[in-house]
Amino acid sequence: MFPRFYPIVPDVSWAARLAPTGIKVLQLRMKDVSGPEISSAIRRALDLCRAAGCELIVNDYWQEAIDCGASFVHLGQTDLETADVSALKRAAIKIGLSTHSHEELDRALSEDPDYVALGPIYETKLKAMPWAPQGLDRIGEWKALAKRTLVAIGGITLERAPLVFSAGADSIAVVTDIVAHARPEERARDWLAAFPDEVD
Repeated sequence: MFPRFYPIVPDVSWAARLAPTGIKVLQLRMKDVSGPEISSAIRRALDLCRAAGCELIVNDYWQEAIDCGASFVHLGQTDLETADVSALKRAAIKIGLSTHSHEELDRALSEDPDYVALGPIYETKLKAMPWAPQGLDRIGEWKALAKRTLVAIGGITLERAPLVFSAGADSIAVVTDIVAHARPEERARDWLAAFPDEVD
């Protein structure tokens, strides 16, 4: 089972804020950490999420995720160049992979991930993107090709979410619409109220 939406957050302090709201999954995407700080943050996030009945997805740091006992990892395409996917599978860790093109989707599917993410669906100001917005039509195409859970990401707000689901997405990864909101916890609860269900 996978939630209809989940937040992606930049540091462990967000796990303390959002895990208690009732969300079922939280993705930790840290960019400015190194060394022992990585494992320390993952362990803390795991503790916070487990206490709240929430699953943690660790972004990028696959070896630390294994060492810390995480159950889910998300990898970008560049991460695939160095990640030991076989080691993750031996550790029974679920895997999500980012895709932005047909070539990347083919590469991702060759690793048999638990889900694939497609983005950016809409224009996003979160970070510089070499890809144009995918648009809603691409979602249905990706769902048919992927034949597994499809996560949409990029510029998706609560108001746009129904269109994204109607286009074929199973789940939405939410970044700015929660983290940059004036009341993030309240916004997370709004998402939960709108989309409380899970997908198989």
